[in-house]
Amino acid sequence: MIKVAMLSFWHVHAKDYARLAVEHPETQIVAIWDEVPERGRQKAEAYGVKFYDDLQELLGSPDIDAVIVDTPTTMHRHIIIAAAKAGKHIFTEKVVATTTKECKEILAAVEAAQVKLTVSLPRLYTGFTQAITNAIRDGLLGMITTVRIRLTHNGALPTEKNPNGSLPSYFFNLEQCGGGALMDLGCHPMYLTRLFLGLPESVSASFGYITGREVEDSAVATLRYPSGALGIVEAGFVNSYSQFDIEVQGTEGSMTYSRTDDTLYIRGSKLTGEAAAGWQAVTELPMNLPSPFEQWVSHIQNGTTASDNIQLALDLTRIMEAATLSVKTGAAFQLRDLTE
Repeated sequence: MIKVAMLSFWHVHAKDYARLAVEHPETQIVAIWDEVPERGRQKAEAYGVKFYDDLQELLGSPDIDAVIVDTPTTMHRHIIIAAAKAGKHIFTEKVVATTTKECKEILAAVEAAQVKLTVSLPRLYTGFTQAITNAIRDGLLGMITTVRIRLTHNGALPTEKNPNGSLPSYFFNLEQCGGGALMDLGCHPMYLTRLFLGLPESVSASFGYITGREVEDSAVATLRYPSGALGIVEAGFVNSYSQFDIEVQGTEGSMTYSRTDDTLYIRGSKLTGEAAAGWQAVTELPMNLPSPFEQWVSHIQNGTTASDNIQLALDLTRIMEAATLSVKTGAAFQLRDLTE
């Protein structure tokens, strides 16, 4: 049994990871620490486990094997490096860090300590993502020209139940988050674009401030590639309803996916049947791969490393940092100019 400590319930998905730890037959929550002690004590009481006021005391406990890190994003460097040095395996929310330099420092500490790290990048492992990846790999779409992915919800918009929006107020705090809609929600379309197209040479981004918060509540980023291909990432907290849409365009075919009908479509000149002449639903998708949490547990048990997951997480930070710097400078930012 892997004994796990929850390090903060700051992130909105912390409760989901706690549920996964409770439900997984090989993991057990045994302790909680939180940078907001009162919140931590309440959660510890709810889960019936010990609350630690002192993070170092928790990390020094031999009865704790691993930690789930859901602190404010800008605390990741300090928390994850401390956990790694204490010999604890680490599962964490994206992004790993807001800068490439800090991300590499974290990964170096993890490697030096030989602990197992996995980052929550869940949309990498869905059946529709695998189907798109396979089609690109097999050349069914020809040369990829454009990838456009949009992910939005209404978390910043007032409702009768939530006058300030459903997201917690601190999700709009730049000091804690390091960014807004793009840094949080935009991670998913960003790492999928990276998966489909690779690392771009430059990024241009624009932020919107519809609700007047400290961080952006809507964003668009354009990723440019040496081949001439473009990746377009859209994210926002100010849409009236949740959207998740993928378009992959190539010289020989196209694929689209929408959460609206949860269906992947394909068409292309290299295909046969209806897909050669028009859109055809992909009715047989690959099975979903194990979730990031399940993969983490497996890596701990088998002594393996989440190499692809970690590389994509590092690349995600690179692209996010370039997007942020693009907004600050008002120009496209070259990834080669990042401080590493």
